[in-house]
Order: sequence, then structure tokens, then C-alpha cells
Amino acid sequence: MPKNIALRSAAAIGAAVLFLSGCAQAPETDGASSDADYCARMVTNSGGLEDRSFNQSSWEGLERAADEFGIDAEAIVSQNETDMAPNVQQAVDTGCQFILTVGWELADATISQASENPDLHFAIVDEVVEGDNIKPIVFDTAQAAYLAGYLAAGVTKTGIVGTFGGGNQPPVTLFMDGFVDGVDKYNQTHGTSVVVLGWDKETQDGAFTGDFEDVNKGKTYAESMLDQGADVILPVAGQVGEGAAAAVLEHGNSSLIWVDNDGYETLPEEFRPIVLTSILKNMEDAVVAIVGADIDGDFNNDAFIGTLENNGVEIAPFHDLASLVSAELQAELDQLRADIISGAVEVSSPSTPE
Repeated sequence: MPKNIALRSAAAIGAAVLFLSGCAQAPETDGASSDADYCARMVTNSGGLEDRSFNQSSWEGLERAADEFGIDAEAIVSQNETDMAPNVQQAVDTGCQFILTVGWELADATISQASENPDLHFAIVDEVVEGDNIKPIVFDTAQAAYLAGYLAAGVTKTGIVGTFGGGNQPPVTLFMDGFVDGVDKYNQTHGTSVVVLGWDKETQDGAFTGDFEDVNKGKTYAESMLDQGADVILPVAGQVGEGAAAAVLEHGNSSLIWVDNDGYETLPEEFRPIVLTSILKNMEDAVVAIVGADIDGDFNNDAFIGTLENNGVEIAPFHDLASLVSAELQAELDQLRADIISGAVEVSSPSTPE
């Protein structure tokens, strides 16, 4: 199985740029370009660049790599599922040396193109695939979600919290497993009985909208949980989660936990008052480091696995809702984080990346 790797310092790799063959401009893309010979292309899933999720964070990483290393970087945006394989082909056809694909839906196209183009280097976000020239970028989000679940159980006033996903897939259920286990940990520690709606870790079944784009579905699912008494909602559903944010805002006296990036910063400003925290994937730093390593001639196919220990995952600041988190609860979260890193507390899931 692939091994964990540490994020490389951008400062250490930024100066070593290899001048390789040039590449053509990809049509209908958004990007930041330069005259450097090295170029990189990113292919999104159908969520688009501004999905307030992993497409956006991955692209911000590639944009930063373009700025730091002086390379040409562009994103090819998929509008629907049928676009994805042709878009990976389009990325290959540019002649660029590095191609980043985002999401499990692009796994087959990535594997196929990597096999046909062994001299190119590929990386894929949120999926572990095998290939000599493919680097998986995955995150053990259960670790950070464990903290978020403990936090949710510590701030709920109703004793009920809820979560739902876009689809029953490992990158989604990994969040949900960690969240449920974090709530259970709080219950064990405090003798409480906080209930989680929407996910049963034992059966690996729960509430799913069936897609990652329909905001109305997110609102409907969140409203149902709020009506059942939940006052903290964790949507793991990309853009669909914005519907949950709208439901939480309208409901009042409840809060939202976002995923992938800091929802306080990426969601519309109107939602700031209800964002308790976010379960973060540090995709930006990972992408910068991996592109820099490729430029430096140090590309390998070992998976990057983001953890609490290597700062690949974390929970965001509490921002406007910091007053809900007592000093005692904060101290417990700090100790829990340390215990997860040390191994004193084991966070496990059938979907844990290896």
C-alpha cells in the first residue's frame, strides 16, 4: 500500500525548476499563466471551480504553485459526468507534464490516461488508485471529524445532532464515521447521550442526497433533521451543503459544520453567524508541495495522506461562535487532538486511507 509522506517545504523546492517541453493552451479554461516551460493542468469534477469544496481548494493550491514556481497552470472545468474523461484527454493533449484530477469520479479516466502516457505525472484528489505515475492525495478526515463530533456533542442544547452526505462513498463516509465516533467519545467521557441523526457507522448506512450539486436537496435534508430536534448539522455533500446552511440560518438557534475548507471564509457572508467550525483538508499545501517536488524531479507514486500529525487535516477556528465553546471544552479538544496524534486514541473507519 502507499505510504504517508510529509509535505515538502515550498521554500526548499521552489528554486529547482526543470525546463521541460512547452505545452499548448487548453481551450475554455480558467487559469494563471507564465512563460515557463513547465505546465500543469487540473480537471474538476462536475462541481466546478467555485464549489466551496475540494475543487476550489485544489485549484487554489495549483494557483499558488503557479505563483511560487512561475509555471503555467490552468483548470479544465467539467460541467457534467460526460465531460470528465474527455477533459482528462484534453489535459493530456496540452502536452503539460503534470495533470491533477479532482474526485473519485475521475479515477477511471486518470488510470487510463496515466497508463497510455507513462512519461506524464498525474495526481488525483480524494481517491487512492494504483499507477507508477499517479500520486493519490487523500486525507484521513475521520481524525478531524472526530474532534468536530466531540465539539458538536459539547455545544448541543437539544442533545441531537445530524449529518448527511452527497453519496455513500468512502471520502464522504469517512467524515461521518469520525463525527459519530467523536460524539460517542463525548458521551463516554461525560455520561451523556447525544444522538446523531443520519448515519449508522455499524451498518455503514444513512442519509444521502444522491448528488453534490442540488442545493434544494441539502435544504430539505437539513430541515428534516432540524425538525427532529437537531441543532448542529454536518453536511458532507459539496455544494449541496449550502442548502443545509440556508436551513440552519432560517431555523435559528442551530449551527453548521462545513467540510473541506473553512466555510466561514468560503460560504456567502450571510452564513458566517451559523458556522461553528469546518473539517479542513489542507489540499492547498499538499498540491503546492507535490507540484514543487515534480518540478524538482522528485515525483513518486506514494500516497500523500493528510492527518492531524502532518497538518493535512484539522478543524477550523470557531469564529463568531467561539462563545459556545467553554475553556473546559477547548482544553478537552486540545487533549483529544494530542491523543489522536500520539495514538492514545485510535480513530478508525472502513474508509480510512492507507
